[in-house]
Amino acid sequence: MTTVLSWNVNGIRAALKSGFLEWLLQTQPDILCLQETRALPEDLDDAVLRPAGYLSLWNPAKKKGYSGTAAYVKQPPLKTGVLDLAHFDDEGRVQVLEYPKFTILNGYWPNSQAERARLPYKLEFCDAITAHANRLVSAGKNVILCGDFNIAHNEIDLANPKENENSAGYYIEEREAMTKFLGNGYVDIFRRLHPDTIQYSWWSYRTRARERNVGWRIDYHCVNKAFAKRVKRAWILDDIKGSDHCPVGIELA
Repeated sequence: MTTVLSWNVNGIRAALKSGFLEWLLQTQPDILCLQETRALPEDLDDAVLRPAGYLSLWNPAKKKGYSGTAAYVKQPPLKTGVLDLAHFDDEGRVQVLEYPKFTILNGYWPNSQAERARLPYKLEFCDAITAHANRLVSAGKNVILCGDFNIAHNEIDLANPKENENSAGYYIEEREAMTKFLGNGYVDIFRRLHPDTIQYSWWSYRTRARERNVGWRIDYHCVNKAFAKRVKRAWILDDIKGSDHCPVGIELA
């Protein structure tokens, strides 16, 4: 079995102060994908870069203290890459990890922001990462897209859907983009395995939202349909603190 976890840490240095390394070494995932790392690897010490049994791979944004993706892996990938689109790669939005049996797209989807300020950029990103995944599948590869999609797809995926119809992450354009992506031949594996489960992966820091479990499910593992049968388990680790997001996981046979 192979476990693949994903977590928006909302700043790796903040997560470290909340016991991130201890959690990693206790949990022992085969692959841990991180989003919103907000750090350059050269600013981190060896204990963070080389924890026992792990190789860390970093894809920071050019802008210091912003965005970025990273991964902790027990086995090194065959190769790593990015989207090869500068306006997304400059923000460290996607880290590509190619393994013999699957390729991971570790992604940090943009926040569309209030009044749809960054919605065009986000929709372009959705199209770009879908096209990249489609090329991999067409080449005979299995694909795992994981990370912070910054989209609650359906009403079941957030606590107050009606009140949030004009909120970033639940704009109709974003939900339609998610539907379009899945329609390209991908499966939201948590929802496939847990069709009626109400469980969230993000809570606003305001108004004690996590304490009251007023949350959103915006962190996903999605796979191409042919690979879905290999996923035996999917879960949300909503008891893990250290960020406004919690980790999400899948187990592969």
